[in-house]
Amino acid sequence: MKNLFYILLFLLATTSLVFADVPKKEKKALIDLYKSTNGNEWTKKWDLNTPVAKWYGIKVVNNHVVGINLFRNNLTGNIPKSINKLEYLTHLNLAFNAIRGQIPEKITELESIKVIKLEMNRLQGSLPPGMGDMVTLEEFTVFNNFLSGSIPENIGNLINLKVLNLSSNNLQGQIPHSLGNLSKLETLGLFENTLEGSIPSELGRLIKLKELVLANNQLRGEIPTEFGQLASLKVFQIQNNKFDSFKNLESLDSRQFLVFDYDKEKTSLDFKDVDLSKTRMADTKFEDVDNE
Repeated sequence: MKNLFYILLFLLATTSLVFADVPKKEKKALIDLYKSTNGNEWTKKWDLNTPVAKWYGIKVVNNHVVGINLFRNNLTGNIPKSINKLEYLTHLNLAFNAIRGQIPEKITELESIKVIKLEMNRLQGSLPPGMGDMVTLEEFTVFNNFLSGSIPENIGNLINLKVLNLSSNNLQGQIPHSLGNLSKLETLGLFENTLEGSIPSELGRLIKLKELVLANNQLRGEIPTEFGQLASLKVFQIQNNKFDSFKNLESLDSRQFLVFDYDKEKTSLDFKDVDLSKTRMADTKFEDVDNE
């Protein structure tokens, strides 16, 4: 009988843990998101009367919200400032919706965040000035929005960043030299903005870089000789800019590339080893494999 008592006690304890809800401030932040993005119109809605762990796209670990995946779920409206209350959040995927307004500065206060995916929305305004504070960030994608302004210089503080895709926006100014600090970076997409000036030679330090897409901007000057150090580079697209010289392309081994696009009519160089049938715009990949 005594053993049965302890078994029942254990079952009650574990059951209460399973159904325990998240802290009130986290739940309120989610409700703010639901209301601010017109949750009643979502493709897959939340039943706010059920435990948070049962809400579509929400991942809860140890009674804290760690993941939000509302990819292609008909979100409209704005991202609320209270997003910063989700202090345990590691993955935020709001891609392929119709979210408007600005990326709230408060998003930079997410101390545990690793992945932010906001591509294919209607976001406007500038990138958050405090972006450099998100030092845990590994992936940041906001391509195909209407963002403007310059790329913050402090973006070079994101030393854990592996994927940065800011393509197909209205970003202006120069490419920050500080991007050369991102030693773990594997993908850099700046395609189709109005960036100007020269390519920083510091990008040649990104030895893990696999994709570099700078096409369709207003870039000038020469291709940095330091790019000859980018032995991991497989996708390299620089066409439709205003470069003064392509001479330094001679330092590149064209055989390493899967995709290599440049303004061939402006140079006498001829990279015959490149299979141009594989050419594509690396930034316009529309698949999404983030299930967090």
